[in-house]
Amino acid sequence: MTRMVVTGPAIAHVTPGPFTDTYVRLVIPRPGVTLPENLDLRRMHAELPRSAWPRIRTYTVRSLDPAAAELAIDIYDHGRAGLTRSWLSGLRIGDPVLMGDLRGLYRPGPEADWHLLAGDAVALPAIAVTLAAMTPGTRAKAVIEVADAADEQPLPTAADCAVRWVHRSRGESLVEAVRALPFDPGVVQAFVHGEGGAMRELRRFLLRERGMRKELLSISGYWRRGLTDEQWRRAKAMSAER
Repeated sequence: MTRMVVTGPAIAHVTPGPFTDTYVRLVIPRPGVTLPENLDLRRMHAELPRSAWPRIRTYTVRSLDPAAAELAIDIYDHGRAGLTRSWLSGLRIGDPVLMGDLRGLYRPGPEADWHLLAGDAVALPAIAVTLAAMTPGTRAKAVIEVADAADEQPLPTAADCAVRWVHRSRGESLVEAVRALPFDPGVVQAFVHGEGGAMRELRRFLLRERGMRKELLSISGYWRRGLTDEQWRRAKAMSAER
């Protein structure tokens, strides 16, 4: 996991929203291409030649401090070569970074008796922010899949939360761990995000077998094993159109 801290006067004017999965789109230029600082992401395909189109990557905001004009993003390294990895390795302190507006979709609600937070290392930043935002008296269970114990992180929270770390190095999986998790009585709200194949299985399990209320389930595939980010986005778009 690599932490990137973005600073600048514009961040001092950003108002933190109510969501704990706040995310931002980073603009990653192609090698040798210098992008205009005022690039409009909504119009870039019309204003730039195709050979200069940057890649867009979406990441969870790990922390936002307008007073210090700092925004931190944790970026997980999947261990494969690519444009994002090359760009990150070439960044130096003081380099400009283009990004879009902050957005979000999820926050723990008061209607739930307890909360389920489940995901892999890519979802870990959002899970950490959610736990940090929970108040005393909140009950939660977190299931997080990482490579091994070295990838575990402290997860400070005021909530009554049991955290289960799942290690791929031991042959464990997020899906199996969530299926084996004892479910408490009452209404559960869930934030479940990670690899697309695992999310498909967990969506079916939580809605059909556990009978979760659909409106209380936040679930999506952040990435898909064997696909680039662009390929995965196209696959999701095609699936949504069916």
